[in-house]
Amino acid sequence: MSQEFTAAMRRATQATRAMDVAGATRIIGEALGIGIGRDTGLPAMAPPEPAARPLRRRLGEVVRLLKAGKRAIPGLDARAHPPLPERPVPEGATFAAGRFAGPSGARDYRLYLPASLDGAAPQGLVLMLHGCTQTPEDFAAGTGMNELAETHRLIVVYPSQTRAENPAACWNWFRPGDQGREAGEPAILAGLARAMAEEHGVPPGRVFAAGLSAGGAMAAVLGATWPDLFAAVGVHSGLAHGSASDVVSAFAAMRGEAAPPREDTSAASADVIVFHGSADRTVHPSNAARVAGTAGRPAHRSSGVAPGGRRYERLVTEPSGTGPRVECWMVEGAGHAWSGGRPEGSYTDATGPDASAEMVRFFLDRPKRGAAR
Repeated sequence: MSQEFTAAMRRATQATRAMDVAGATRIIGEALGIGIGRDTGLPAMAPPEPAARPLRRRLGEVVRLLKAGKRAIPGLDARAHPPLPERPVPEGATFAAGRFAGPSGARDYRLYLPASLDGAAPQGLVLMLHGCTQTPEDFAAGTGMNELAETHRLIVVYPSQTRAENPAACWNWFRPGDQGREAGEPAILAGLARAMAEEHGVPPGRVFAAGLSAGGAMAAVLGATWPDLFAAVGVHSGLAHGSASDVVSAFAAMRGEAAPPREDTSAASADVIVFHGSADRTVHPSNAARVAGTAGRPAHRSSGVAPGGRRYERLVTEPSGTGPRVECWMVEGAGHAWSGGRPEGSYTDATGPDASAEMVRFFLDRPKRGAAR
């Protein structure tokens, strides 16, 4: 634990003893990479209303956060993966760096164009959202998505969340300003995906998003707020849209104590495939069912053993009316890591079923239908 973090926890403890719970929560958030009220260039989190009474009722919650420390935030329970050397790409392929700017803000990105395109139109676009402390290069190496892009003629876009936007490079899935359609990070990411799809001739209805942890939670936000652009999303070790609206509720959601997901967006949500480890101690496994919305719905259950040895259970629900198509994979004994991932990247578990391959299969198996771009 760094000296800076320890000092922040000492200040938060002093604020808590002085009954300044709001101040303690802000200090915790800044220390853990949540960035409440920081000058990040993104919309700041709105203060809770009313402030005094609910905050005092959450005093015990703040104390628990102090004890938990940075172990409770994805990406801060282990050292960040060291910078990776630039990996070679197949002859004819490119993994280029770029920057997208739109009305809601700008982000850097890496774009993989497979050699298999060879002048042909791509079969789809996948927007890949890394987890906290990760980079596009790290996420590409760990998920192996570029290799799948070669096989399936996909283009892959890896947006970068830098520490200028969030001190731990987390996507801000829990902030109200980053949970809607027309502003904040959802608008930036949708704008990037739309621009890349138009530039490279991606067919309508073939734009997808996937992510890990905070990136998975943001993919769920995109599926709920931009279903006319993102036909399907993959959420690995993530949380449902609307699971949290501030720091305290974010911690609660990660422990499995989230409020019910928003009902107003469920009917219009994109198709979703969910992966989660049953032994995930960072984001509680109960969040998988919340993302998938499978509670109380008829589903086909199957189970198996991955080539690496991990058992899994798979639930498949078919859409009723205009509802989304859903798959939910629970990987037995797996922690907070990308199932079937490569050891070259951080937060991967090579012994589980290949989440990347299953997500691509799920994306491309869906019926081709038009989507607004």
